[in-house]
Amino acid sequence: MNQIQAEPKTFTFDEFIEWYPDSQLRYELHNGVIVEMPKPRGKHSKLTGSLIEKLLITIRETAKGDIWFIPRESIVKPNRHQSGYEPDIIVLNQETIDTETRWESESVIQNSTSVKLIVEVVSSNWRDDYYDKFGDYEEMGIPEYWIVDYAGLGGRDFIGNPKQPALFVCELVDGEYIKKLFRGSDVIISPTFPKLNLTAQQVFDLAL
Repeated sequence: MNQIQAEPKTFTFDEFIEWYPDSQLRYELHNGVIVEMPKPRGKHSKLTGSLIEKLLITIRETAKGDIWFIPRESIVKPNRHQSGYEPDIIVLNQETIDTETRWESESVIQNSTSVKLIVEVVSSNWRDDYYDKFGDYEEMGIPEYWIVDYAGLGGRDFIGNPKQPALFVCELVDGEYIKKLFRGSDVIISPTFPKLNLTAQQVFDLAL
């Protein structure tokens, strides 16, 4: 006897935010489906935390030190009403955060003008970072998006064959992302952080 698989219940973004529990677990909304995200552990967690420190140091050393900040958590609402993401790292602009009507009560970011940079550190669900989030952040108008694939998990069409670690800086130009690949001793060129003196390998080594 064949069993009929029930379709998963779908949610709008507002329903997702209303549902979101007060817990240590992380969730995202993908095309109406609530997904429990793998909790960053080990190398992923170490790289993310260390990269936040590097970015904060760079922010403090520039004229932006008092107006750019990295929150502990936030949820980005793309233009699609059935998706919502919690970036590994997001750099926000204090000068425009007042335009975010849901920031104070829900930590929700809806406007690209509030965002300077989003960083996603690739996990086993690499397609989310390379496809869904790439497209949604681009459509939102997020000016800069990094894909940090330190373990070389992405598709071969992106990172080559054999697979190897890769870091992509995606810069928004005329409404579209121009994606640049950095590896090994390549010095990362960031439009948002032109004084960031890091090679791709130095970022990958933050996981060690």
